[in-house]
Amino acid sequence: MSTHIDLGVTGMTCTSCSSRVERKLNKVDGVNATVNYATESASVSYDPSLTAPEDLIKVIQDAGYDAYDASPAAKADASKDETQSLDGASPADIAREEEASHLKRLTIMSGALSLPIMLVSMIPALQFDYWQWLSAILATIVFINGGAPFHKATWTNIKHGSFTMDTLITMGTSAAYFWSLYVMVFGHAGMPEMRMHMELISNNAQMDHIYLESVGMVITFLLLGRYFEVKAKGQSSEALRTLLNMGAKDASLLVDGKETRIPITDLAIGDLFVVRPGEKIATDGEVIEGFSAVDESMLTGESVPVEVQEGTRVTGASINTSGKLIVRATRVGEDTTLSQMAKLVTEAQSSKAPVQRLVDRIAQVFVPAVVIIAVVALFAHLLLAQGIAPAFVAAVSVLIIACPCAMGLATPTAILVGTGRGAQLGLLIKGPEILESTKKVDTIVLDKTGTVTTGVMSVSDVIPAPGVDSHKLINYAAAVESGSEHPIAQAIVKHADDILPVSDFQSEAGIGVSGTVEGALVSIGRASHAELGELADAFTAAEESGATAIVVSIDSKLAGIIAVRDTIKDTSAAAIAQLKDLGLTPYLLTGDNAGAAHAVAREVGIDETNVFAGVMPEEKVAKVCQLQDAGLTVAMVGDGVNDAAALAQADLGLAMGAGTDVAIEASDITLMNSDLRSAAAAILLSRKTFSTIKGNLFWAFAYNVLLIPVAAAGFLNPLFAGLAMAFSSVFVVGNSLRLRSFHTH
Repeated sequence: MSTHIDLGVTGMTCTSCSSRVERKLNKVDGVNATVNYATESASVSYDPSLTAPEDLIKVIQDAGYDAYDASPAAKADASKDETQSLDGASPADIAREEEASHLKRLTIMSGALSLPIMLVSMIPALQFDYWQWLSAILATIVFINGGAPFHKATWTNIKHGSFTMDTLITMGTSAAYFWSLYVMVFGHAGMPEMRMHMELISNNAQMDHIYLESVGMVITFLLLGRYFEVKAKGQSSEALRTLLNMGAKDASLLVDGKETRIPITDLAIGDLFVVRPGEKIATDGEVIEGFSAVDESMLTGESVPVEVQEGTRVTGASINTSGKLIVRATRVGEDTTLSQMAKLVTEAQSSKAPVQRLVDRIAQVFVPAVVIIAVVALFAHLLLAQGIAPAFVAAVSVLIIACPCAMGLATPTAILVGTGRGAQLGLLIKGPEILESTKKVDTIVLDKTGTVTTGVMSVSDVIPAPGVDSHKLINYAAAVESGSEHPIAQAIVKHADDILPVSDFQSEAGIGVSGTVEGALVSIGRASHAELGELADAFTAAEESGATAIVVSIDSKLAGIIAVRDTIKDTSAAAIAQLKDLGLTPYLLTGDNAGAAHAVAREVGIDETNVFAGVMPEEKVAKVCQLQDAGLTVAMVGDGVNDAAALAQADLGLAMGAGTDVAIEASDITLMNSDLRSAAAAILLSRKTFSTIKGNLFWAFAYNVLLIPVAAAGFLNPLFAGLAMAFSSVFVVGNSLRLRSFHTH
């Protein structure tokens, strides 16, 4: 029996670190782990009969890092700990802030000491006797203190027999530092009158050229890049933290008419609680008393409040804007909508996209390859009799320019920001592999009822027979239908001005209903074309328009026709247009009759040849398969239980959040509102996120491919190599953060 646990991992400095932790965990019997560098987390499945959580943490600590239990239960226990920070910051947040503060101090210190070294090294007029020795003192402080994070990580890695990006940094800066000291002591660089000119191209360096400015500024640039990286990771996971902290902290429990304020964790299923205007709804439940408007924008992304009344289901964390409500809890703890949303986002961010696995494999061989290139460059320059100085410069430049931190950040930061922004907008993407599948989709199948239409029937037309008053027709029909729960009956009742009393009510399956209203026998049902007389054309027109035509008779005489139809959502036509703009061909799928289906298709802009009408629930899967067999890549949008199998069969399943749990569970993307435009937004966000990943990877790979040969040829000063490497990482993170500005409509 496998058990799952989420662990927070601190101390990782690059993807090589996360890969090592992942390998160490997966060597433990019964463990299957995925470690994400960007989220600083480990998602672990383990056999509790073979391993305990503390054993997993010990494995991570033995690898040179630290870890803590980040599961919801552990977070709940931590929130009760009086030592917990007042703002509810998690151990990961606290560790990240401490790391950022430490890096900030080191960056300021290193920059303050390195800037004078760089200025005096670049500007001969500033150079004075023994300036190089003063520079050496300042550079030593930067090398030891500023470079400590890199050197410590390198030492940890060496003890475990592995190389990481920190290894390259330490090797590069150490080579530049000790080479400078060597030429000062044993060469001419230590002479009082030594003067030096700064060069971008360093292949003419001699035994009197030192690189202390490279040591200082490279470490400063790398510290600055790492500081921005840590801060960016904190910003990119802000959406998830906001989501997790969105819920109410306590509730007003109602027992025997008395209210008691209790922590949300003490609320149980079936409990009654009071929600006053302005308060958050404590947990998922059903309104048993009261009328109000509820703001669900934090969950659905929709700004318009939703009216609720007795019998309406409400969601925890939404805000009651007006009237007092009494709610019965139906879900608590990890079963609530908010908790499930957080779980989906966390899983999406902690798992790896297929493209990221490729990057991880490349990173495993990249560091040793770079070391080999640096050694080859060193000996090549020596064999070409260019001297030991330019040989060392070329090798150092290769080591510094090659640090592929940008490569490691390219995928996880984009996933982190993209899925986090989606959560803010009510678009829940279940996993990073979904991002890639959205790029391939070319066809989208839309369930009609509840997806394109509201699923709520309404009266579209009342056509009385000659001599019959239309108000009398609808009021008599409503009186008879008032006892029925059928959607058509409810639509007629809602349309009436006055609900009259009815007696002698009868219902015959397949025929209709009847009853006595004000002494008249009223019958409602279907009729043959011959019985409709002069209303036959109106009946046919109503049916062809997509409405369901109901025939009303009073005292056995035809009184008129009432047309009832499912209302199309206001945003559906715009949504179809957006889907088409994304290159998708829309299909309409419904169990309704062909007339109704074609009428809806015409109104929202779907080609009538792309309509599947009269489809039974079990046939929906077959229709999706039919399109797939034709070579199409199919997305499916639905909301009901009968859509679940088709959602699972589709290449990409999108479930309306207002639909059923089983449909949401079967889907790849959950839309937390009932606006079909969210389907287009979810696909667009997914595509933009994946495009960002590809752009990041292109930059990272192109940067290394182009500049490593330049550095190996001796055409790049180590100082500029460090600057370019740091800028590459900051660029990738900044590019990913642009996804935070994504908007749905």
